[in-house]
Amino acid sequence: MGGSVHSAIVTAQPVPADEQLGSYRASIDNIDAALVHLLAERFKITQTVGRYKAAVGLPASDPEREHQQIARLRALAVESGLDPAFTETFLRFVVDEVIRHHRLIADESAPGPLGADRR
Repeated sequence: MGGSVHSAIVTAQPVPADEQLGSYRASIDNIDAALVHLLAERFKITQTVGRYKAAVGLPASDPEREHQQIARLRALAVESGLDPAFTETFLRFVVDEVIRHHRLIADESAPGPLGADRR
């Protein structure tokens, strides 16, 4: 009897829950990779927007547009079962970074010594 218990301990296989957890984590990893790729694509487009704004003299930020985005994404979050406050915090973080990039682009495009030194 003692030998069979020892044998069971030595040959124990991962429990199905461990496999399930691994499957969940693999899904999370795939979603995280997709999020990074989507953010990279978003920032490519916002860089183009920043260059356009600088070229035509528009300000780096557009509070009305930001307000519209936040309202739209909060509603989408509710529809999707996601916390709208979290969604707004996440969007604000992204938008603040976009505005920072737009300001840098505007500074680099500005005529005079500051713009000339950075080109």
